[in-house]
Amino acid sequence: MTDEKRNKVDELETPTRTRATRTQPLRNEQRQRKRNSESEQATPKNQFWVQIRLLPIWLRVVLVLLLLLGVAILGATIGYGYIGDGQPADVLKKETWTHILDILNGKES
Repeated sequence: MTDEKRNKVDELETPTRTRATRTQPLRNEQRQRKRNSESEQATPKNQFWVQIRLLPIWLRVVLVLLLLLGVAILGATIGYGYIGDGQPADVLKKETWTHILDILNGKES
């Protein structure tokens, strides 16, 4: 089989492409270039993004510490007052904590 016949056979076997399918990648590429050029024009290169925080970091740290303190007091109140034998308000007294620390240190039994 000669080269000319092979080329004719290949042309017959390969599906013909319409004009739209041949130009589709070019159109997509042109659209992408246009989008890129528009986005470059919208934001100058010397402009940068600055995020404004609703709560500063130091305030977040303070809030977390206060929440931890509140949860610790709530847990001690529930544990000492409702689960244990004492009154819930006794957890906030200094004498209760000195008694607990004396028991932990072995001064009282």
